[in-house]
Amino acid sequence: MAGTARLASAFRIPQSAIERMETSLHRQLKEYYAGDASAQEVACDGYRIDAIRGRRLIEIQHGSLAAIRDKVATLLERHRVTVVKPIVVRKQLVKLDRRGGAVVESRLSPKRGGALDLFDELVYFTRVFPHQRLTLEVALVEVEELRYPGHGRRRRRRERDYQVEDQRLVRVVEVLRFRTLADLRKLLPRQLPATFHTGHLAECLHIERWVAQRIAYCLRETGAIQPVGKQGNALLYRQRQRKSA
Repeated sequence: MAGTARLASAFRIPQSAIERMETSLHRQLKEYYAGDASAQEVACDGYRIDAIRGRRLIEIQHGSLAAIRDKVATLLERHRVTVVKPIVVRKQLVKLDRRGGAVVESRLSPKRGGALDLFDELVYFTRVFPHQRLTLEVALVEVEELRYPGHGRRRRRRERDYQVEDQRLVRVVEVLRFRTLADLRKLLPRQLPATFHTGHLAECLHIERWVAQRIAYCLRETGAIQPVGKQGNALLYRQRQRKSA
């Protein structure tokens, strides 16, 4: 760890510049993963890296994985990389009277995320995952989101428009790690038939058919499942053998 700290401190990004760009959630996750502040926000191969742990680079991406796809692909040529994708499973909405103002209301958001939300982003990342040097971690988190009235740059303005002041980490509920196709296939339901179509997948997971189609696309493009025929207009799939994971 001392070696990591020395390496990181030599390539530190100015703290003032970082604070202008990131949310509390992003900063707290860096601390959760790296611990030592000297191992956070370092430069590597022309990129800014969120953290270094040992010899592994850590990238925390709350936004779309598409934004870091090329960056990660380049880094994987020489480095081991962990990409952390936080998924909000519980969100407390805190309404302020103005930016930086007093709290006027706090309520729990009805929206809940889950592990299957990974496929919403993996659809943009199938050219990168899997890779022998890559670990994809899904951090299921509870957060607090501070909001205040405002329209921002929206062209259409509505009475209940708001802007997000910050997001804060309440706790990390669970971390799911994906290194191989076998890890990815663990998200498939056990009751899924050996040969299946997206209708089976939707029924077993209690999701909409279009969501199942997105999941199947990700699994097919990464190589976790393979098409084996058709039933009417529906493509039939089968999980690949473990040895190909």
